[in-house]
Amino acid sequence: MSIMGPIFLLYASIAFLWLWREGIAHAPWVQEGEVLTSHRRSGRTGAGKTGLIVFLAVALCLFSLMCAAFFMRMEEPDWQLPPTPLILWTNTLSLIVSSAALQIAYSAARRGQIARTRAFLVACMLASLVFLLGQIWAWRELVSRGLCASENPANAFFFLLTGAHGLHFIGGFVALVGVTGPTLHRIESEIMTARLGLCAIYWHFLLVVWLLLFMLISGFTDNVGVICRRLLY
Repeated sequence: MSIMGPIFLLYASIAFLWLWREGIAHAPWVQEGEVLTSHRRSGRTGAGKTGLIVFLAVALCLFSLMCAAFFMRMEEPDWQLPPTPLILWTNTLSLIVSSAALQIAYSAARRGQIARTRAFLVACMLASLVFLLGQIWAWRELVSRGLCASENPANAFFFLLTGAHGLHFIGGFVALVGVTGPTLHRIESEIMTARLGLCAIYWHFLLVVWLLLFMLISGFTDNVGVICRRLLY
């Protein structure tokens, strides 16, 4: 766990530098005239972006702790990863598609391309549903094979990691639905477009975290570790 201290310090430094760049030290309430009006106009979107970044930093720390526990526990002799359900490959592709579709929809909304925005928002929603249902299918597949969380520590970590990511995904999906509905009717709204951009950032975060978790639960990191040890020794 000694390595987690520098990692958390790195996260805190990045968050502080970003908040400073965003003007956290400024005092817009003492400004007057056009400057104050400008701050009021950008207040909502700026606060939303800051809140999202803080939330992502906390979520990143949470997943880092779970991954650290994963690496420590895998050194024990009773560790045995469950077979990777094939549906996880489809789920990964679905999440990549949904993340890309949401980014394209956001870019189209900024350019005022209403039809393109709507089409890719629908594509993002469908791909997201495929991912969510696929994760449930993977859980059912492991349970049907008798690979429950109580059978092996590696099984428990599979359900823990995918479950934690799934909860973050469901929360993001609910927020995306809340943003998508009004956006489909008022794409030209600057606030709606900004909220769509925040959803895109969160979706990219979910994708990166899932790719890392997928490498863990599929045993890819074990193979990398073996290769590194052979190269070093």
